[in-house]
Formats: sequence, C-alpha cells, structure tokens
Amino acid sequence: MEIVSTCSEMRKLVLDWRRNSNFSICLVPTMGCFHEGHLSLMRTAREKADRMVVSLYVNPTQFSPGEDLEQYPRNMRKDIHLAENEGVHCLFTPDSSEMYPDGFQTWVEVTKLSKGLCGKSRQDHFRGVATIVAKLFNIVQPDVAVFGQKDYQQLQIIRRMVEDLNISVEIVGYPIIREKDGLAMSSRNTYLSQEERKSAVCLWHAINRAHEMVAAGMDSCSELANHLREYIKTYPATRIDYIFIGDPDTLEKKETIEARTLLAMAVWVGKTRLIDNTILMGTSQN
Repeated sequence: MEIVSTCSEMRKLVLDWRRNSNFSICLVPTMGCFHEGHLSLMRTAREKADRMVVSLYVNPTQFSPGEDLEQYPRNMRKDIHLAENEGVHCLFTPDSSEMYPDGFQTWVEVTKLSKGLCGKSRQDHFRGVATIVAKLFNIVQPDVAVFGQKDYQQLQIIRRMVEDLNISVEIVGYPIIREKDGLAMSSRNTYLSQEERKSAVCLWHAINRAHEMVAAGMDSCSELANHLREYIKTYPATRIDYIFIGDPDTLEKKETIEARTLLAMAVWVGKTRLIDNTILMGTSQN
C-alpha cells in the first residue's frame, strides 16, 4: 500500500495507473478511525475497480462552530494497518494546508437537499462535505466512489452534486453496518459512556417499532413521528434533534407513508449526536 499526502503525488500515481495499465479506480472517502463500517466500504470498493484509494482526512469545513473537530477520534497507525489488511492500494492522507491552501475561497453547495434534516442544526456542514468530496473527485479522478448509507442525506447530496456538475463517477451506497445490539457503527460511538451506550440503542429500537407499526397499518407520518418521539424520550440522557419521515429522493416531508418512505433521525445521547435511518415500506399509493 502506498501512502501519499499531497495532491500532486496522488495525481501522479493515478496517472501512472491509467497510462501504464489502464486501471479503473474506486475511491472511499473517510475521516479515519476505521471500524467495520469503513472496512465494508473498502471490501465493496475492491470488487468495483482494479485499484482502490482510501482518503483519510478530518475535514474541518464540515464541522460547525462548537462541534468536535479537535476531539474527533484519530488513530493513524491502526488505520494504516487495517487499510493494508483490506488490500487498499493507496491511502491518501493530506493535511489542511494541502486541501485548503492560503487564498482558498471556492465552495460547492447543493442548496435544497442541504436545508432540512442535519442541515438545520449543522450550519454549513454540507457545504463543507460537498466541497471536499468534489475536490477528492478532481484529485483522484475515480470511476466509482463508495459511501455508507448511514449518512443518508450526505449520500443524496453527493448524488445530486455529481448529476448537476456532470462529474463522471458512479456513486455506490452501502448499507448500514451495525453493532450486535443494532447501534449503527460510527467513530463517534467511542464518545459514549457505559450508561449512554445503553440509551444509544433507542434509535435502532425506534426503527424496529416504526417497521412494526407501518406493517400493522400505520400510514400517518405525523402520528408515527410523534409516537417515536415519545418512545425515544423514555431512554435516559436522550434529546431529539429531528425525526424526519418523507421522500427518500427529494427529502421533502410527506403526510402519508407510501410504498417507499424514508425515516431518518438524529438524537443526542449525552453529548454525542447519533444518526440513523431506514426505508419504510408502506402500502399507500397516494
């Protein structure tokens, strides 16, 4: 595995791969502190192309003021070991002086999809996400890029950006990887205390409850959201950021749970903000 830290090195390596062997390339963008969720993305990437690039960069522009940029978990030595074991061909590890040099002033923003859900409470978060992903696409020039579906809104924003800007890359979304008790894997799970960890499963239990209620005939988005809100409140140390039920493509709220409806949630457990989502399969065709 090669480890490169500058854009020029990364571009040269990709150019060599394409010129000398006509290799296809798959990119997995990450912020490091790898867990099984990241590793599953790498395994998928390995099947999608001849060469796999994993970027490892904690992007400061997607953190809102007062968020956990400085505390975000980092473990470069462990990440290198795990990436090598997964057959990664190149680990791209730039720093902020490389990605945002002096004078940087250009941003990418997907306006409508960024407004609701996480965008309401995380100001400029998705502008930072779209910008860094666009930069990575320009640097690595991948044929395919793999993203986890846990960050559902992020995945939809990236798909929209790629379509709107005519970027020639296939976007692959990979299902959520969960702990044994159902908690969606996340680097931020390490923040949870032992007691908070017990409350964190409220999102997974709420998802299961939602599927059961829809299967039993519940078709009102507002009624389901209210029920889930009261249910999550029964868990200690929880505070709901949002419960969204609506269109999985446009991220617009709906009144009725239709054949394919997104349930997405963000819940604070102590000082840790957790997200999760699922697709509800309602029976209404309205």
